[in-house]
Amino acid sequence: MTILEKAQLWLTDTFDKETQQEINQLIAANSEQLTESFYKDLEFGTGGMRGIMGAGTNRINKYTLGKATQGLANYIKTSFPNKQHKVAIAYDCRHNSQPFAKIVADVLSANNIKVYLFEDMRPTPELSFAVRHLECDAGIVLTASHNPPEYNGYKVYWNDGGQIIPPDDANIINEVNSLDFSEIKFNANENIIEYIGKDVDDAFINASVKNGTFNIEGRDNLKVVFTSLHGTSIKSIPDALAKAGYTDVNIVEEQREPNGDFPTVASPNPEEPAALKMATDLAEKINADIVIGTDPDSDRIGIAVRNEAGEMKLLNGNQTMSVMTDFLIKNWETQGKLNGKQFVGSTIVSTNLVNEIATSYGVETKVGLTGFKWIAKMIRDAEGKQDFIGGGEESFGYMVGDFVRDKDAVTATLLACEIAAKAKANNSSFYKELLTIYTKHNFYKEHLIAIVKKGMDGAEQISKMMVELRENPVTEIDGSKVTFLCDYQASTKTNLLTGKIETIDLEKSNVLIYETVDGTKVAARPSGTEPKIKFYFSVNMPLDSIKNAIKVEAELDTKIQRIIKEIKLN
Repeated sequence: MTILEKAQLWLTDTFDKETQQEINQLIAANSEQLTESFYKDLEFGTGGMRGIMGAGTNRINKYTLGKATQGLANYIKTSFPNKQHKVAIAYDCRHNSQPFAKIVADVLSANNIKVYLFEDMRPTPELSFAVRHLECDAGIVLTASHNPPEYNGYKVYWNDGGQIIPPDDANIINEVNSLDFSEIKFNANENIIEYIGKDVDDAFINASVKNGTFNIEGRDNLKVVFTSLHGTSIKSIPDALAKAGYTDVNIVEEQREPNGDFPTVASPNPEEPAALKMATDLAEKINADIVIGTDPDSDRIGIAVRNEAGEMKLLNGNQTMSVMTDFLIKNWETQGKLNGKQFVGSTIVSTNLVNEIATSYGVETKVGLTGFKWIAKMIRDAEGKQDFIGGGEESFGYMVGDFVRDKDAVTATLLACEIAAKAKANNSSFYKELLTIYTKHNFYKEHLIAIVKKGMDGAEQISKMMVELRENPVTEIDGSKVTFLCDYQASTKTNLLTGKIETIDLEKSNVLIYETVDGTKVAARPSGTEPKIKFYFSVNMPLDSIKNAIKVEAELDTKIQRIIKEIKLN
């Protein structure tokens, strides 16, 4: 079927007049936009369905969301027969998130599924919490995380509060793909749509404070700067901090108001230093100890703290998760709760420092694919056998305990403040705690490069890059021989020195990781939610004393730049 024929199907009575008008305009202009809108169907990636808003099969709109929801409704009914089905729905601050959430609620209710719909925008982790709190069969959140303003998206959670994983994800996709747009039931049954808010908010914040605070002193002596980057965390984090006893919290007022245009930042992504500039500027002005910023749906957290020279320094996700993991395990140890049946969660592209930290306490590190749904699966699989302490990934996400089954910037904010307050009370600092970890386990330095390749050509270019890396593997990186090539698509771990091949016991994923004799790790992974390919670098060397940290970090930075040049990425 040609692009034009696919577009003309959207001019039938199945689609409303507004949609038909938009399609007619696209056809009349015969633009690249028409091709982009119809050359494929939107797919579920690592973070659900995400795309640009507009008419067409490759766009987020009433019909692509409706079809996804109709497929989900059908699958819920076959998965949980003979019961009243329940689904919770939340949404973020983006354009159309609220009307989209209502459309999704309408379709579910039209299928006789009871809906708990949040009355206003809420953080994504609160949706994960609500699924289990309200004993739902599934949950949905309308969000595109930190993507540009023209994007929106749809994430599906299962009855454990974690995002869908195999086989449910593929089964839902098959159900969705088997449907025609004319089969979507849009006629709502308003009697079974219940609006939720304060009661769930209170339960979530109470659980967050319970899991994210510890027996420490100095909360009233910690000066915090917080920014919600125009997102949903303004609904929860100030309240959670106040309930925990933090009295000196300074909010970046210019970024307080939720706004889907994210007017004060180029990108509302706390991974990018520019996004936290207003917050770090305020911190310098008032001499704050810690800066915390969250992305629009409040699952990612960016943290800046003062380094040894007293300057504000943005930590990366690997550094944050290392300090948090060490703090949590140490807390379990102090309480006498470690008995060999605990674990922490991480991902294949995150720092190995976390594994080293956990091992030093006799705690297992379970390593999964990228995405918190795999850490949620670890918790589900270990229920009744092992306790989950905490888990994170390099992309600025962390989860404390198992009451939420997705990355949770609300509880992670509390944990970061607890670490900083305790350190300050002991004449240390968050940053010094990190450096102390480096002296024990080596200074690990990570770096990420994301190469954007938009559109049909982009997907092809990314595919070619991965083929090249697979078929012509690098044998040496910065003078150190490559020992292992891990191909998660083929589920193989090949020892390039001996030729021995082991099987990787994880779901298949388009990721390649090179590991060298000197502990260097280079990973390549096309993004599941954005038109980009990501390259992850990790290097490490011993740090004999904190006073040599600047020198060692400079050496590691230089090493990373040599590797980037060597594999021709600059």
